[in-house]
Amino acid sequence: MNRKAYTSMADPLTTPAAELPVRRLGPEDLDRCLALSEDRAWGPERRKWLFILENGEGYGIDAPSGELAGTVTLTRYDTTAAGIGMMLVATRYGGRGLGRRLMTHALEAAGDAVVFLWATESGRPLYEKLGFETLCVAEARVGRLRAGGDPVRSRPADPGRDLPALLALDAEVFGADRSALLARLFDFAEQVRVVEDDSGLIGYAGMWRNLSTLVIGPVVAGGEEVARALITDLARTADGPVRVEVDRTRPGLLGWLGDRGVSQAFWTSFMVHGGRPLPGDRTRVFAPLTVAMG
Repeated sequence: MNRKAYTSMADPLTTPAAELPVRRLGPEDLDRCLALSEDRAWGPERRKWLFILENGEGYGIDAPSGELAGTVTLTRYDTTAAGIGMMLVATRYGGRGLGRRLMTHALEAAGDAVVFLWATESGRPLYEKLGFETLCVAEARVGRLRAGGDPVRSRPADPGRDLPALLALDAEVFGADRSALLARLFDFAEQVRVVEDDSGLIGYAGMWRNLSTLVIGPVVAGGEEVARALITDLARTADGPVRVEVDRTRPGLLGWLGDRGVSQAFWTSFMVHGGRPLPGDRTRVFAPLTVAMG
């Protein structure tokens, strides 16, 4: 079925939202996704959108014009866990039930996986109605990290040497196989760093560029001291502000970031569908790769 015929079947102006067809998105839809993001004042996050479309599952509802009326993404980590993100509805189609339609589709696609997301204040009421429960609040911290005379404690990761140990640590921490995603992290990120002790690799973190900001994430570490070392060493080479998402359950790390000039920009609610327990050991997750993927 061609795109013109497909979109004419699903006019969000006249068709009940529950009956709207949802189609799979791919990299060829990147420009449409960017146009929708700009409509919602999210900014043209080209690299982020492309990474998600190539490594996750994008779903969308077409507008009669051929543009996207709404999107949502699902990133699976085998059958264990799945992250939902990029839930957007065009401003002219708001209040018509498209968000619920997209979210219901994503939840059905996730199957038995534990589904999580980071919700803005405007999106949280819908997610609560769909059965999501808030576990904690995360602060998006943005700023130029001031140096504090800290010694370099991490080293650049070598994919050939470090990837097996990094994947083993990540699987233990997240309780899921994320190897397909992390294998691509080395090409996506500006740099990836690791920390070792006598027992082997105990932490890793990446930093990737999103518009004018360098996002530090993921940050996986055996303790807050290791997390601070990874964040510090990544930020040393940053040519602009950095951004890192940290739960309010970590006041020590948030206070340290504030003292170094990285202040709160906004906050989101970390929510899990049905309040189910997350797999793995979340005590060692200090920051996600991105709140759209986990």
